[in-house]
This record gives sequence, structure tokens and C-alpha cells, in this order.
Amino acid sequence: MAETKPYRKPLPRIDEESRGYWEALARHELYFQRCRDCGTKRFYPRAVCPVCLSSATEWVRASGRGTVYSFTVTYQNQAPGFREELPYVLAIVELEEGVRLMTNVVGCAPDAVRVGMPVAVVFEDATAEITLPKFRPE
Repeated sequence: MAETKPYRKPLPRIDEESRGYWEALARHELYFQRCRDCGTKRFYPRAVCPVCLSSATEWVRASGRGTVYSFTVTYQNQAPGFREELPYVLAIVELEEGVRLMTNVVGCAPDAVRVGMPVAVVFEDATAEITLPKFRPE
């Protein structure tokens, strides 16, 4: 049996507002929220709609496809877990459904990433409980 390395980066804190999101990621599915009253789509998960203040929320499964909205390449970071992956791409990806999330672009050289580049979600199982969404070129 192969020994797995411990995950060295900070992990998210799961709370009642975000639990559905993290549970979906553990199943390798990407979800965002939509307000049942006004229809506003939102990411990051929140208990109340930022437009109409309704607490009527539903989870919507995303296609997992999007485009790079903005990005930066990190060349220096001495924090444990990050320094071993230098350089890496921190990006904002706009999903086909219109919501944006901060993530990493993986699976290509950092200098190949471009604004508008089509990407698709991939799932990184950081721990037995936490899966992270990352994106690769499509």
C-alpha cells in the first residue's frame, strides 16, 4: 500500500452555509447556490442572497466548464505546502453558469495560461474529508 503524504496547506473550515458545497466536492461534483426568490446565482456559499436578502437557497450543479477571468503566477511563497509547487497559477474562473471562483489552474505551464482560456474542473482530494476544485485547460 502506497503511503500518502500529509496535506500541508491550510484547509477550509466547513460550516452550515458551505456544507453542501464541500459534500458535493467530496463526490467530485461542483455546485453553486441560487436564490429561489430572485434567481440570483452566487458563489461563495452564503445563507442569505446578497441581492434580495432571501434565505430561500438551492444548490445547482455546475457544468464544471468555464474560462479564466483573471490570474496571476506565484513565483515566491515560502509557506509549507506552497513552496513545493512553485510556480503556480492562482486564478479566478468564470463558470459557464456565470459565477466566479478563486482556484488554481493546473495541468499546463504557468506561462501558457491566458485570460479567456477554456478550462474544466478537476478534483484534488486533499484529505479524506476535503476535496478542492482546480481547473485544467480544456
